[in-house]
Amino acid sequence: MKEILNILLIGVALSMDTFSLSLGVGTYNLEKKKSLELAILVGIMHFIMPLLGNILGDKIMTFFELNSNLFLGCILLFIAGNLLMDMIKKEEDATIDLSFLGMFLFAFGVSIDAFSTGLALTAITQNKVLAMFLFSVTSFTFTWVGLSIGSFVSNRLGNKASLLGFILLVILGIFHICK
Repeated sequence: MKEILNILLIGVALSMDTFSLSLGVGTYNLEKKKSLELAILVGIMHFIMPLLGNILGDKIMTFFELNSNLFLGCILLFIAGNLLMDMIKKEEDATIDLSFLGMFLFAFGVSIDAFSTGLALTAITQNKVLAMFLFSVTSFTFTWVGLSIGSFVSNRLGNKASLLGFILLVILGIFHICK
């Protein structure tokens, strides 16, 4: 039971950035289907990335000098730029239309930390499949809740929420780049 609690707490920690970013994206009133697709994709990536991290381990980390914060920051600023362009085009009703590539980049960017967790997964637990499943379910839930709260706020505040979402994405993008 203690091992499951530890894994679940790691899953929550891995999902916190996903939650905060989902709040910002949620303010753009994604269709329910698109929100569900994004949350599922984030959940899938939080299963795959620790698996890849565990399988490939140190080989990848030494071959590629991957700065996950810089990569995630650039993705966030790219999404924020798209949102700004959409706000300019449709000032009355700004929305975000994430293509599969956009959703994949979002999911990949927020799950890079799960890759590094996968590097040490053997030290965390012998039940790796359970760990990856819990990471997946936790990140799906946090993404869905973040998108839902963002949408709720948007419906209450209108266009001000879209601007708030844009500002949040820019701040988080800059934060990750400067980290």
